[in-house]
Amino acid sequence: MTTYLLAGGGTAGHVNPLLAVADRLRERDPAADVLVLGTAEGLESRLVPARGYELLTIEKVPFPRRPNGAALRFPGRFRRSVRAVADVIAERGVDVVVGFGGYVATPAYLAARRAGVPVAIHEANAKPGLANRLGARFAARVGVAFRGTPLPRAEFVGMPLRREIETLDRVGRRAEAAELFGLDPARPVLLVTGGSLGARRINRTMVGSASSVVGAGWQVLHVTGAASDVDDPGIDGYRMVEYADRMDLALAIADVAVSRAGAATVSELSALGIPAVYVPYPVGNGEQRFNAADVVGAGGGLLVDDAAFLPEWVERELVPLLADRERRSEMGRAAASVGALDGTDRMVALVDGALALPGAPPSPGA
Repeated sequence: MTTYLLAGGGTAGHVNPLLAVADRLRERDPAADVLVLGTAEGLESRLVPARGYELLTIEKVPFPRRPNGAALRFPGRFRRSVRAVADVIAERGVDVVVGFGGYVATPAYLAARRAGVPVAIHEANAKPGLANRLGARFAARVGVAFRGTPLPRAEFVGMPLRREIETLDRVGRRAEAAELFGLDPARPVLLVTGGSLGARRINRTMVGSASSVVGAGWQVLHVTGAASDVDDPGIDGYRMVEYADRMDLALAIADVAVSRAGAATVSELSALGIPAVYVPYPVGNGEQRFNAADVVGAGGGLLVDDAAFLPEWVERELVPLLADRERRSEMGRAAASVGALDGTDRMVALVDGALALPGAPPSPGA
């Protein structure tokens, strides 16, 4: 029996690909022991147990950004975290550590290295985080969601996707999606989403452009997010919802999308061949702009700065795109050419590769 320790958490960007890989490992080998390492505060504290996996938690120890009391306490707290993971590896007989970044990943990588246990890494963002930059220096295998991600020995695997996205029959599910969202399956649909919390610029601009888009013959499915501060424009064909718990069906009916450029969103839209306008989140380290670079470079999407995404831009750029069926088809094909629906299987194969290295236990089926 193989024992896997999957390390990652904090945000959906780490937890969702982790769970996709965990599910595939368990489907392939029900006898395998799949453990998840996270923190008690992160999203994993709810999602991992709900999915039926054992969650082992360690203290959240952020790397200090400035000299203060937390910086003085950091070395001791970090060493305790590494020791805690080392104890898990020894006591549970962990054969391989699979890291997805986040606070718990660095202690997991270092503990695995000291124990002689192979490490496989998945980096979801085109601009890698600190934990994966460190772990990639000695990891047995490194998988990335975007080509050109600057990590040593990186192999493109794509994003491990949820099963319902991997197997989504967009044509076959369109009528079901239209019924769920109250739309006409015969008319084209623009999907607008800024993520679970929403995006103020996207929300305000699209509500301000509602008449132009609907007047062009399109319907709009606008997922505003929980922190929305916009009102429904009340136009026939403009469907506004705060949250879509069936995003697979929202993607099934989407002919074009307007969205932020989070790694998962870009990966799903690209894999499904949906042309998109990407409006990267303007705060942070700029990783969203990098996430969209491949698909935009291939011609499968448009990139517009948050500050420039205004009703005037929609009228000048988006409305003509919606009217150009041939251009949209070309963009969809280009998006699919850089996407990957089999990211989960590719990542699992990478883990098998780490297990197959000399000194590692036999990989499943060997």
